[in-house]
Amino acid sequence: MNPIVDLKTLPERLRSLGERVIVAVASPADSHTEEVIERSVSEGFADFILTVVDGKQTIAEQLATKHPQQIKIINASDDDDAARKAVLEVREGRANVLMKGSLNTDNLLRAVLNKEQGILVKGSVLTHIAVAEIPGMNRLMLFSDAAVIPFPTTEQLDAVMTYITKTWRSLTGGTCPRVALTHCTEKTSEKFPITLAYQTIKQYAEEGRYGEVCVDGPMDVKTACDAESGAIKGISSPVVGNADILIFPDIEAGNTFYKTITFFANATVAGMLDGTTAPVVVTSRADSADSKFYSLAVACMRSLTPNPSPVGRGVK
Repeated sequence: MNPIVDLKTLPERLRSLGERVIVAVASPADSHTEEVIERSVSEGFADFILTVVDGKQTIAEQLATKHPQQIKIINASDDDDAARKAVLEVREGRANVLMKGSLNTDNLLRAVLNKEQGILVKGSVLTHIAVAEIPGMNRLMLFSDAAVIPFPTTEQLDAVMTYITKTWRSLTGGTCPRVALTHCTEKTSEKFPITLAYQTIKQYAEEGRYGEVCVDGPMDVKTACDAESGAIKGISSPVVGNADILIFPDIEAGNTFYKTITFFANATVAGMLDGTTAPVVVTSRADSADSKFYSLAVACMRSLTPNPSPVGRGVK
């Protein structure tokens, strides 16, 4: 099976797996979400359960009428109720992926993180994983964390490494990701405590904690992605110029990178939350329909590849 090197290949790969993922969407009442649902059903890799707020049924009803075997509607009283009911579909195994519709992220995350009825695995770390297709690069680039963890601890970085390497393997079909632990300096220093945490992560990698993987750093993003920069600096590593995954030192760096590559480099970026019992798609209101569609495709691939579960051809 050929490796996936761009996001456009994902729908075809998902179809080839012969499974239709069931996606619970909380409060789909906007045109972008409608487009994502319509496109995913047409591409043949997903069916949907839509939790719809009373008075906002128009889009959902039209979709369900058009695709009665692929789309089911559950009525909700308000956005919080829609979020709770969508999370319940995942919690009880009737859906494999959770997706945010037009409601605020806070509404959805309250339901996701609820200690009694949520879907965050006890003791797990919630994190955001992004997948970027950047013009001029011959591979997908994964990076963390642009949305959830402000200043990751060593324990949080350990969890992020576990999630993001699994996601890379599920998406690309590869076995040994090259991971760059990024920073503004190549030196380990007490002035930058995150660089000390990086040393622990490298030790964990050498011990086989993340499977077959090549991890190095700290290094800056240009060194991680441009071999000539590494050569000029005299840095020799299989990661230099070849990074598949970028681990950022904090949310500010990750978020700035996300917004920079989308605006200045015309990158298409998909993202999801991990650490939950199922992937969660929580896109920004400013994200394009393409970005939301590929975010869902990434989440569907993640839900199927590491822990495959039987999924029906239609919503029952």
